[in-house]
Amino acid sequence: MVKMRRPVPKTLLVFLLMYGVASLIHFAHNAQFLTDYPEMPASWTRAGVYFAWIGLTIIGVAGWILLARGYQLAGLLLLAVYAVFGLDSLGHYVLAPISDHTVAMNSTILLEVVAAALVLIEVVKQMARQISQRGSAEDGA
Repeated sequence: MVKMRRPVPKTLLVFLLMYGVASLIHFAHNAQFLTDYPEMPASWTRAGVYFAWIGLTIIGVAGWILLARGYQLAGLLLLAVYAVFGLDSLGHYVLAPISDHTVAMNSTILLEVVAAALVLIEVVKQMARQISQRGSAEDGA
């Protein structure tokens, strides 16, 4: 694992905070109204939904810690995984169409997905920057 100390981009931090809040809102709504969400597995519980959110959030926090400590690639990869899990909320629409969900359900789902997409886009930009800088450093060596 290569450790390279660089300042963590503020844009990424803002997007991560937005996604964290959006994710909490969606998971809390999902947990509180679990039986109202169409076609959700009967085995899912309110506590299970909250535990899933905690597990998801741990991935994001771990990615941020790695990034902040200088493990750029590992941190960015973990943050990409975190963001992709947010896009997984679109799975609600695999179970049932948008029209079967309430406005609140659709709002929380789409809020989380948009926030996760912003994180993923920023992570990909940061990864591209890393690759470009490594290529430039190798050319100059």
